[in-house]
Amino acid sequence: MELMEQGMQSKINSSTEMNSCAIMQPTFLPWLGYFDMIDQVNNFIFYDDVQLAKRSWQVRNKIKTHSGELFLTIPVKKTKNRDELLISETEISYDERWQKKHLKNFESSYKKATHFKEVYSFIVDHYNNNYKLLSTFNIDFILAVSKKIGIETKFIKSSELLNIKGDKDIRLASICKSINSNLYLSAQGSGKYIEIKDPGGEIVKNAINLYYHFFEYPRYNQIHGDFISHMSIIDLLFNEGFDNALELIRTGRGKMMPYMEFRKFYLK
Repeated sequence: MELMEQGMQSKINSSTEMNSCAIMQPTFLPWLGYFDMIDQVNNFIFYDDVQLAKRSWQVRNKIKTHSGELFLTIPVKKTKNRDELLISETEISYDERWQKKHLKNFESSYKKATHFKEVYSFIVDHYNNNYKLLSTFNIDFILAVSKKIGIETKFIKSSELLNIKGDKDIRLASICKSINSNLYLSAQGSGKYIEIKDPGGEIVKNAINLYYHFFEYPRYNQIHGDFISHMSIIDLLFNEGFDNALELIRTGRGKMMPYMEFRKFYLK
């Protein structure tokens, strides 16, 4: 699936003077907060030309089963040492029958869910594409879900941008500048290196407004007993369907926090 350029209505920065972005690695079957971040910005950059971390969210995520939460993992080939392997070049391994195992877990866990038929068919179609690259599997899934639930955002791969320099916050600032973005919505975890030397780091030094993303996982109808949060979006889709998904995701949206406020309350 090619990257989509969609309309950008109902964004946090509807003003023509603001052009917002978020930068995240392409996650495997992401959680709801990932899609909330996509929904809030004009441009979402798949950060695919960085190192693949071992046991990261790029290769695994959680669903809810009769017995509680279950991690599903997508195996990858060891074509290079892990510290040299970029997400964009990581190949999926088909030595084990992981596709059949995943689909069986989806079916056994959600066959009684309200929207099982439509969501399971969607997942089967995606899994049957036999993707070569992990990044393509993850990105195409995110694009397809975003389209079906009604997110309107422009998607870009960092590997396709030219003249990106540096690492960590220097690299993030370089990406923002390359797409003329003047508002960066950051994941909270990135604050550890963005703020390590100076308030707002290189983002603010380059005259880019810096905010941190906050999301509280919303409750929704969920089978199998007590509610469990922080599942893959797959859990929400099976239980609530594509049509209701975005509205429910937005109920978990927190107020964007300016970097100075974030430093005061969340960084010690």
